[in-house]
Amino acid sequence: MLVSAFSTPSARACTNYLITRGASTDGSNMITYAADSHVLYGELYFRPAADWPEGTMIDVYEWDTGKLLGKIPQIPHTYSVVGNMNEFQVAIGETTYGGRSELGSQEGAVIDYGSLIYLSLQRSKSAREAIKVMTELVETYGYYSSGESFSISDANEVWILELIGKGNGEKGAVWVARMIPDGYVSGHANQARITTFPLEGKTSISSDKMDKIFNPEVQNIYAKDVISFAKEKGYYPKEGKNKDFSFSDTYAPVDFGGARFCEIRVWSFFNDVKEGMDQYFDYCKGKIEHDDKGYATNRMPLWIKPDHKLNVLEVMDFMRNHLEGTDLDMSKDMGAGPYGNPYRWRPLTWKVDGVTYCNERATATQQTGFSFVAQSRNWLPDAVGGINWFGVDDASSSVYFPVYCGITRVPETFAVGNGKMMDFTSKSAFWIFNQVSNFAYTRYNVIHPEIAVKQKALETKYLAFTNIIDLAAEGMFKNNKATAIEFLTDFSCNQGNNLVAEWKDFYGYLFAKFMDGNIKEKDGDNQNPKVNQPGYSEEFYKTIVKTTGDKLKVVGNAH
Repeated sequence: MLVSAFSTPSARACTNYLITRGASTDGSNMITYAADSHVLYGELYFRPAADWPEGTMIDVYEWDTGKLLGKIPQIPHTYSVVGNMNEFQVAIGETTYGGRSELGSQEGAVIDYGSLIYLSLQRSKSAREAIKVMTELVETYGYYSSGESFSISDANEVWILELIGKGNGEKGAVWVARMIPDGYVSGHANQARITTFPLEGKTSISSDKMDKIFNPEVQNIYAKDVISFAKEKGYYPKEGKNKDFSFSDTYAPVDFGGARFCEIRVWSFFNDVKEGMDQYFDYCKGKIEHDDKGYATNRMPLWIKPDHKLNVLEVMDFMRNHLEGTDLDMSKDMGAGPYGNPYRWRPLTWKVDGVTYCNERATATQQTGFSFVAQSRNWLPDAVGGINWFGVDDASSSVYFPVYCGITRVPETFAVGNGKMMDFTSKSAFWIFNQVSNFAYTRYNVIHPEIAVKQKALETKYLAFTNIIDLAAEGMFKNNKATAIEFLTDFSCNQGNNLVAEWKDFYGYLFAKFMDGNIKEKDGDNQNPKVNQPGYSEEFYKTIVKTTGDKLKVVGNAH
């Protein structure tokens, strides 16, 4: 969610990673999503399945602001949705790339990117149906937002859809959707990534043949006017060959910010799973090469084949990256302070003596409202097969717990309405996790390692639990579906609520141990604990001396 790389501090900036069945250890499809915004309150949305009388109209609100955009007709039956995953294991995530500013508003449009996600989840049984619903909604009711990339998965396929509105004067949007080949992974992070794509043929159709979308051979779908609209607007030469047309380079050309703040997050994932990605590091640092059309020539591929298959715990950790091990490692430069803090407070860019500099924008960031790893598994009944591994706040210090997609309620500690961005409550997961993460930011190198150990222990435990729950629930489904769903609901709610209670106690433990710059440990039955006062690193002390000269120098006798 980001209008442009140099946008205002309130803008959203999200990260999605996409993993196909053939690239995962257990044969599941996975997509990740970090919903990053300084004003987004992390909570777990729930929309129950429902039947609607003929003629029902529904209000459509902009997700970012709550503004009423208009009304549209409701369909007769909507599906249950928990978070960003529905009862049929369909999951949708997004990142905003913005694109050409003149296309970023459309008078009279009713559908913003948020309502597009949640309306489509309520109306789709597969990723392909979601693409059909999404593109028809914006064509029918207009698209209110700027350019957007969507991750769309189900138990069998993973797709990326990139879409941008047509601006004022023409309703709807232009777009391209591509299926990620099985065995491959992809990602997007606020920069459009689809470049060239196959034109009409056995595996590719335009939107005027949308009736063929459910043909398994079709792996590419695009708006029938995606190229002609660009030529009409002067974005692509009228004499330009259609086969050479690049969606991203035309509608959202990559610039320094698009590479350094956005593509680098995709690179960090690719770099973790495949050798040789260092060849793209200069590009991701903002050194972009262009051809005579102005297209970037040194971009990363849209998808890659990882060197090993990935499990869900690894995928969770990919969401916690701070560019560790690179020369942009955020814990290593002066901005990290004396405690190696891999976070930088906004704004993202700043000036000294008229020269503009930047902070890095890594995958893990302090302003995350919520994030998830959606896992879809085609060998299980839908209500069991889909798990929305959900967490609130900064992914680096959060814990992903399992939320089965067929549940009928959510944990109270994560429920909508339990606290708000300016209404603190100790009963809310969002606030409890923020207490721990923000305390860790004060002395990251000593506090965060304890968080990471507990985080991994809990997530490993949850994964072991789900292996057992899967078997029990699958067996129950054969006899009584309603009982099986209630079993899954109880399990997910109990894990979420228990996690928050445990994390609240964990905060107390951390606070007692690390307050006042000390590190304290219990000393048997003695009243007073053992106290260690580590001070700062030798390197930081040298920096203090370098910047203060003799001001702090001890002279004469000192005790």
